[in-house]
Amino acid sequence: MASSRMSLANGRGDGMADVKIYQKPTCSTCRQALQLIKESGKPYTAVNYYDTPFTKSQLKALLKKAKLSPKDILRTKEDIYKSLGLAKKELSDDALIELMVEYPDLIQRPIVEKGDRAMLARPAETVKQLL
Repeated sequence: MASSRMSLANGRGDGMADVKIYQKPTCSTCRQALQLIKESGKPYTAVNYYDTPFTKSQLKALLKKAKLSPKDILRTKEDIYKSLGLAKKELSDDALIELMVEYPDLIQRPIVEKGDRAMLARPAETVKQLL
């Protein structure tokens, strides 16, 4: 069965894309960053992390590559952040990562990875630093 999500792009099914963007297709910043990646001509893979959720180890590894903490990518304006009362809690990095895996709306986006580097591409133009 063919998938309509954008897990592989540029017609490359070889998995050799050197740029990977973790995004939500309805997010305007994600769409802008993806457009900049497309315009660069570099091979890429676009992953909708709502369809293909992060694992705890994958998210930890991305944060390490980006030199970011879970708090650095926490979306504090989301309803789920408020309903979980996260502003009033002091959680460990592991606990935050577990919540982010369970509730992807808590993750700032897009996250772009290339080789041993990763970054939160906010604003979208910052993705150019990896291209």
